[in-house]
Amino acid sequence: MPRANLEITVPDSVWIGELSRDYPDAQFEILTVFPKDEGGVALAEITADAVEEVVLAMDDYEAVTNTEFLQRTAETALVQFETSNPVLLLPVRNAGTPLELPFSVVDGSVEWEVTAPRDRLSALGDQLRQFGIEFEVMAVRQEMETEQLLTPKQLRLVQTAVEEGYYDTPRECTLTELADESDIAKSTCSETLHRAEEKIVKEFVDETDPVDERTPAMRA
Repeated sequence: MPRANLEITVPDSVWIGELSRDYPDAQFEILTVFPKDEGGVALAEITADAVEEVVLAMDDYEAVTNTEFLQRTAETALVQFETSNPVLLLPVRNAGTPLELPFSVVDGSVEWEVTAPRDRLSALGDQLRQFGIEFEVMAVRQEMETEQLLTPKQLRLVQTAVEEGYYDTPRECTLTELADESDIAKSTCSETLHRAEEKIVKEFVDETDPVDERTPAMRA
């Protein structure tokens, strides 16, 4: 399944975009987040020299309906807050793409990692543009689910081959040595490895080419 790294530019119209630019040295690490009927609730760790000042400034925003200190030190604060306008949540919710946490907002910029089918990634790009959120696709790579792709026997053999250096350059382990290590016949080892490699290569080619073709469509 494709895994995309996006760099999001949070608009000033979104309170955390403006706030993080007002305090460019502050880091807002969003640990958990979930939507409510109207708005959303999040848990964030804020790190800044004047962390209390930052939290008080956050609480002054009309869109921030509640803030609560859970833990505080000289330069960090664990804060639970509610917002009536969780703009950053809406594109991922509408596109049906799970957002990986935690992520950090610094000086109006945030990096997201999203793993989703290609059509969902494309929908996310459309949603971000619809909400006026600028973004750049930094990378798209294929995350193969080897546990589902390979049989347990094939997976064990491939893992052993990697551990023993069969795929190193130069090769640190011969096919005969790999078969001995796996306690199987050399012919069985060769056949099993070939079938596993065939599945991995075909899965990579089938999934990677369409992703590369669709990557420009996500770009802002």
